[in-house]
Amino acid sequence: MLTHQKLCALWLLVLVLDTGSAFKLSFFKRKPEPQEGEVRLFGSKNASEGRVEVYHEGEWGTVCDDGWDLAEAQVVCRQLNFPGAKSVVIGKDYGEANGPIWLDDMKCEGTEKRLSSCSFLNWAVTDCSHKEDVGVICEPATTDTNMTPVDATYSLDHTFSLSDELGQIFDRGNGCDFLILLRIETGLQEEGSPETTICTHKLILSKFPLFNASEETTSITVSISQACQPHFTSFIRYIYTRKVDVTFSSVQCLHWMASKFGVKPLMEVTGRLFTKILPEDASFHTQVSLYEYANETGDLVLQENCMQFLAWNYQNLNKSPAWTSLSFEVLQALLSRSDLVVPDEYFVLQTLESWITEKGNSTSMESQVDLLSRIRFPMIPAEKLYELQSKSSLYSIHKDVYHENIFKAFEFNILLFSSRLSDTKFNKEDDCYHPRIYITKPWSTDIDPSRIGETDPVQLHYPSYMGGRRYSDYRYQPIPTIPPISPRSRTITESFSTPIHNSLIFQDKTVQWKANVLKSQQGCSRLSLTCNSFPAARLSLQSSTGQRNVLFRNRLLVMCQDKYVSQVQDFKDNMAHTTVNDTHIVSYPCPEAQFTYRFVVRPDYN
Repeated sequence: MLTHQKLCALWLLVLVLDTGSAFKLSFFKRKPEPQEGEVRLFGSKNASEGRVEVYHEGEWGTVCDDGWDLAEAQVVCRQLNFPGAKSVVIGKDYGEANGPIWLDDMKCEGTEKRLSSCSFLNWAVTDCSHKEDVGVICEPATTDTNMTPVDATYSLDHTFSLSDELGQIFDRGNGCDFLILLRIETGLQEEGSPETTICTHKLILSKFPLFNASEETTSITVSISQACQPHFTSFIRYIYTRKVDVTFSSVQCLHWMASKFGVKPLMEVTGRLFTKILPEDASFHTQVSLYEYANETGDLVLQENCMQFLAWNYQNLNKSPAWTSLSFEVLQALLSRSDLVVPDEYFVLQTLESWITEKGNSTSMESQVDLLSRIRFPMIPAEKLYELQSKSSLYSIHKDVYHENIFKAFEFNILLFSSRLSDTKFNKEDDCYHPRIYITKPWSTDIDPSRIGETDPVQLHYPSYMGGRRYSDYRYQPIPTIPPISPRSRTITESFSTPIHNSLIFQDKTVQWKANVLKSQQGCSRLSLTCNSFPAARLSLQSSTGQRNVLFRNRLLVMCQDKYVSQVQDFKDNMAHTTVNDTHIVSYPCPEAQFTYRFVVRPDYN
């Protein structure tokens, strides 16, 4: 048995290791309690760098990186008494973030004294996950030679050896007082004694209640698959050391163990590793299976990663062998999303009708109505609405549902949105009145960033047309062939036009757009822009809409080898930044980093 002194010492080791940061001794004053709206930088050894966190309602939370640039970073850095900001950090892992995401879609002028004074949606209103937490790097503060002892904090950090020392405690097994008995699952009735016994310390495992390492218990039996059994010792050692080597052969086992015993940091990290394999299966069986597995294990990060990939690559999913085997729950989740990348809403309706027809009587009438209610009928091109009665395979079965939604769609197309706001029955926030990401012409255009014009921008003109094609004709459009361009080239520009809005009211009213891919500071300077990394994308309106209630929530799709969507990025002040230090930051990896940029115009009513 452990002596009282050893128990105290071991407990202190656990507490210090669990902090994940330096142990600080402040000899002269206690740090005051954080105040509402206070900000801090977390997760870096440098005081001037880290994940941005803001204090609200007694809790620290993070900030989504959507739309962030130096203006927002300047506000954060100055609020923290740094001279200014050096850069925005996107996609860097600053450690686990368990709290809420307090802020999203921020817009700062750069002169505000506090981050919470900037414009944002509302507290905790966001569609981001913690993988999109923003970080900043501030200009280091100059040394103040007049600092008095009362301002000084002396930091001692001796934690560097703690992980190895706790690993040695586990390896030696000295003083262990809790046995974990492993029994291999064979698919048959479990018989016989456990095949492996691991001796652990209750004090270490007590941080994770699912081990049930209480004072009254001395052991636990764990049933485990034969494939995962070799990795269980490494998993337990991770709990001591917070270190483990993860391979693609061990990642799912480690994730399953972490989810089973509530080891959240390991579960989230291994869950993120799955994103590296999501693009590899063209059949989509892996992506769908991982989503269902994430639901079972309660891993919300993995669940969102899988669902986001399915939404961004909905066309490929529809053509894959996995389509007809999709569950009602998966399709329901997909149809609820606004980041569904599709040619248009009519395409979404056709795919749903084909799925319901394929399923036959296995899908209840109630479930069919639920799915149809998630179709955004007002977003369907007007000419397609006229065809529904004669061409829809479900119209006669769900006539009332179609009548109600087609009527709503025609109202949307012939009445000004502003005139309907006085109607108490009209809900302008209803998803059906807001677009997904529609990529059919004329709403999108493509540029290959590896082919860049030199001095005068190269103009690529696509024909503008809407619809007219059958459901089976939809596919990603190839990049048009252009003559070879000098390797010294720097900028490419494409001009195109779209209607002001997809409503029939604006069918004959168009606006001009200019899409740029900029690969050097000279190209940016020519447009009076400052670019932090290259290539940079710009989408700018060239003519006035004359409509104050129409705004554009445009998106940049980063396509991998013209096969799948690796990243979806919004535009802020007409710019979309997809690179850090000239390296693409994408949600899903792309072999050899061969990308195409797809610029998408998304008009919406304000």
